[in-house]
Amino acid sequence: MADALELEALWDEFHRVVNMTSQELAAWLKVSDADEETEPLPEHAGSPTGQHVLAILQKRRTDLTEDDIGVMYEVVDTVEAQTEPAQEPTAQEPTAQQTERRHRLMSLGHDPLRP
Repeated sequence: MADALELEALWDEFHRVVNMTSQELAAWLKVSDADEETEPLPEHAGSPTGQHVLAILQKRRTDLTEDDIGVMYEVVDTVEAQTEPAQEPTAQEPTAQQTERRHRLMSLGHDPLRP
């Protein structure tokens, strides 16, 4: 397991990149997984990673598992790689590619349109 200082830094970084609340993420996972005729059960909505992020948001730092820590590193790395300044949306109408990217990031708890 990560040492206390490393875990504290990861916790802070994870909560910096995950800028959606657990309620916002849960609602997004439900909406993004629903189709015209069906809607998944709330506990099964979204990707496994999105569900894991949601679970981490509802935990205290002292309750983290090795799996949680691995997902936190994965989310931080993914969000940072996909949010380079050149990729940030501009004031103009977003393209389909930008919309898809935003939706992928929102499934990890990061809304790139938030400051």
